[in-house]
Amino acid sequence: MKEYLDFALEIAGYAKEEILSSFHSSKKYGFKDDKTIVTDIDRKINHFLVEKVSSKYPNCSVLGEEESTFNGEKYVWVCDPIDGTGMFQAEVPVCVFSLALVVDGVVEVGVVVDPFLNQTYSAIRGEGAFCNGERIHVNSLEFGDLGYRLNYEMWSSSSFQTMGFAMKHLDDIKVSSIGSVARSCMAVASGKFSCDLFPGEEHGNCDIAASSLIIEEAGGKVTNFYGEKDRMDQSIHGAILSNGVSHQKILELIRQDKDFFR
Repeated sequence: MKEYLDFALEIAGYAKEEILSSFHSSKKYGFKDDKTIVTDIDRKINHFLVEKVSSKYPNCSVLGEEESTFNGEKYVWVCDPIDGTGMFQAEVPVCVFSLALVVDGVVEVGVVVDPFLNQTYSAIRGEGAFCNGERIHVNSLEFGDLGYRLNYEMWSSSSFQTMGFAMKHLDDIKVSSIGSVARSCMAVASGKFSCDLFPGEEHGNCDIAASSLIIEEAGGKVTNFYGEKDRMDQSIHGAILSNGVSHQKILELIRQDKDFFR
């Protein structure tokens, strides 16, 4: 898998330079059907990946947030060219590039790059998680411990009420919503945060495929909101991405929350 990781890092290097060079410049942008923003830089990075995969790995396909070539192939590159596009467009430096190689629905390689902090997170299944070459680990905080931080995403169209859940537990934990699930997940993987609640469904795999492997290789746990493992080459059923220690507790609290599932 080292060859695939090197390829992912090459694409990530290109994405990093594109994000940094265009960050303070005027961007062409529009809104997708789900009312989320998309810029010309998202599309440019995604298209670069499609071209590179087509040239180097013709038996692989691409599932991208903005462009895909997927037709049921076994090997799939799953990408979010800019996770946190709203922050990118607003010139708030909280957005990252995310790329994963998924084989038969399972993530085998993952890379997330934060251009602004010059941090490259990576993992190969079974070989640990790293930031700039240094091994990283999740923390060991229990839900309710001092310092436990939960990040959540919220979408009006989602079937899952992550914001409502977070607000109900403000007396127990610290809560944030930073605007990029992959960036939040890297904080989980490196022990800064303890959990992320992600309400993604259609195309949600593009947002968290790489993050899910990096968190798992850092010692954490990832399931959907029903406690199951989702394939990462198709849409998902939300996600709990945690330090593992608190995972079962969060699942239990979600099951007890009559308002969580629409």
